[in-house]
Amino acid sequence: MDAIGFGALNLDRICFVDKIPAKEEESFLLNLKEYSGGSAANTIVGLSRLNTKTGYLGKIAEDHAGKIILNDLRKEDVDTYGVKIAEGRSGTAEVFVDKEGMRSIIVDPGVNDYITMEDVDLNYVERFKILHLTSFVCKTSKNSFETQKKLLREISNPKISFDPGFLYAEKGLEEMGDILKNTDILLLNEKESKVLAKEEDLDDACNILADYVDILVVKRGKKGCFIKEGKKEFFSKPFETRVRDTTGAGDAFNAGFLFGVLHEKDIEESAKIGNKVASLSIEKSGAREGLPHI
Repeated sequence: MDAIGFGALNLDRICFVDKIPAKEEESFLLNLKEYSGGSAANTIVGLSRLNTKTGYLGKIAEDHAGKIILNDLRKEDVDTYGVKIAEGRSGTAEVFVDKEGMRSIIVDPGVNDYITMEDVDLNYVERFKILHLTSFVCKTSKNSFETQKKLLREISNPKISFDPGFLYAEKGLEEMGDILKNTDILLLNEKESKVLAKEEDLDDACNILADYVDILVVKRGKKGCFIKEGKKEFFSKPFETRVRDTTGAGDAFNAGFLFGVLHEKDIEESAKIGNKVASLSIEKSGAREGLPHI
């Protein structure tokens, strides 16, 4: 087995609007679509479409959203042995996308926040080459966050890939240090890098974060990405594309980059693959519709 994801499972409701309103402002709905989502799940689906053997650790409820999420994973040939079904409400995300493809998100975590070590089969996880982690909201419970930390302490085999997202970046190095010390590949965007390291300068933030991991990847949108591995560092240019919706662009990049790592490509080639997959993703709406098949 190649890659297993561990993060929130959500049903994304994509609201296409004339503009994303600020406080005390209004806008109107142009279109509405539903897609299965969750950052780690998007990346795992991207890897599955790239002919990679994948699995998932997560939790859903036996409701409308949960049934869609589970069926979509199975349709994408993702092994769902590690997806547990619980009483309660599946996670959902209200995603607002404007005419330029920019977005904002409001998340209802539901049962995502209640994953314990009892839900995780360690032998199953250790069959994979890469374990890819992303964030949980932790609105009412830190169970899932603590389970991620415990899991990393108890396993030895998979290489650890981690995309903290803004929710975990806000916690800072003091709270995220345990995960980072066990991380091999750290993938995050420019803003998250600065917030996590509590530095205003990107170079200073990168120098701090690179001390924790083997490979640091900073995704910079239209500017491409910055990669640092030991003393080697470089920028990788993005591919020209027509932007329709940036939802899931970072997750798509992760899929391409990890595909390169799994196939023992060097970090420069892996970054190019990541940029290519991301460029294809943002040409279509939703986090998965534009993910390529091979």
